[in-house]
Amino acid sequence: MAFTYRYARPALTVDCVVLGLEASDADAELRVLLVKRGEAPFAGRWALPGGFVKVRDDGDQGESLDDAARRELVEETGVAIAHLEQLYTFGAPKRDPRGRVVSTAYLALVRPGDHLVTAGSDAAEADWFAVSGALDGTIALAFDHRAILTLAVTRLRAKVRYAPIGFHLLPKKFTLGHLHKLYEVCAGRPIDASNFHKKAAKVLVRTGVLQDTGEARRGRHRPAPRYRFDERAYERAVEGGFSFEI
Repeated sequence: MAFTYRYARPALTVDCVVLGLEASDADAELRVLLVKRGEAPFAGRWALPGGFVKVRDDGDQGESLDDAARRELVEETGVAIAHLEQLYTFGAPKRDPRGRVVSTAYLALVRPGDHLVTAGSDAAEADWFAVSGALDGTIALAFDHRAILTLAVTRLRAKVRYAPIGFHLLPKKFTLGHLHKLYEVCAGRPIDASNFHKKAAKVLVRTGVLQDTGEARRGRHRPAPRYRFDERAYERAVEGGFSFEI
């Protein structure tokens, strides 16, 4: 049975903020996956991967928001991610020149090297960019995607205080130095290395979240032990509450 509605219905979209870490022994940089729009509006401008949710007025009524986000991410970038965290819903009038469009944004943390990025669908290109450049306007983003990215980075910085991070960002094996750089990048400020290492040893190693691999990275200084995340201990820490104030 068909229904008519007194009120106009907005279009519904999803946008995906996929963050990754590019790290070396000397430095680390937070990066975001962007696509170059191949169609109007904002053709030729970089944007977060995303698009319209498939809806129907009958039957199963289309797809869920989560399914739409995963589908759009694969179609536009070739990147498949099982878990996307719902970030926020953006619905300000005039955020999209095509009409009233409400978008639910999602956040994911990944290792860029684990994913082959290939542009598809209506995306002309897809690539990783420094988050700093996207936030300071060096890279002009389409729609209100700068505001969406800003909120995602804010969420990540808050997450540092109550949840272990790094499982999806760092290599399988890493040193406490790598973990320290990751926390500095995510927190957006310098962190005393000595205090960080002591707290990491006390909180992360003692609780089993970090496991010593028995290997070490050798360089000009004394060998640095390599660690890995214990996935079960990590998940328990995420679910059961966690405190790692830095």
